[in-house]
Amino acid sequence: MTLDATDRRILKATASGLPLTQHPFEEVARWLFLPENEVIARIQAMQDDGVIRRVALAPNHYALGLAANGMSVWDLDDAQAEALGAKVGALSYVSHCYLRPRALPDWPYNLFAMLHGQTREEVEAKRAEVAALLGAACRSHDILYSTRILKKSGMRLAGEG
Repeated sequence: MTLDATDRRILKATASGLPLTQHPFEEVARWLFLPENEVIARIQAMQDDGVIRRVALAPNHYALGLAANGMSVWDLDDAQAEALGAKVGALSYVSHCYLRPRALPDWPYNLFAMLHGQTREEVEAKRAEVAALLGAACRSHDILYSTRILKKSGMRLAGEG
């Protein structure tokens, strides 16, 4: 899909999120002097073409009281990684879960899952639950805890502020 100027305007207008109103697409349309149905259709087309992965909330976990946030990393048997990754991603306390290529020999991990909790002890208990779910398909794992937020905003188009 090739983005035209109107698509780029919509992406720029929504990069920091949709307005918190009863009719967010109507508000975006008003900002851009476009019909609401055109904004909705263009966003849907960009989502269908993979330009936009999803329209979703991006909560601030710290503001929700989830001060312990750890990216857990798992070395899974490749034959089972996709199926097991889907199970991990479905857990209520996992906000991000994806497969990535290994960087051998230093980085053997191929599954990444962000775990959230109020304390590190709570997150460690959740990590133990994930380990039990993965069972023998998991050869090793680790966790990297967040210490501060460096970015909490949407995507920015190249050359845009």
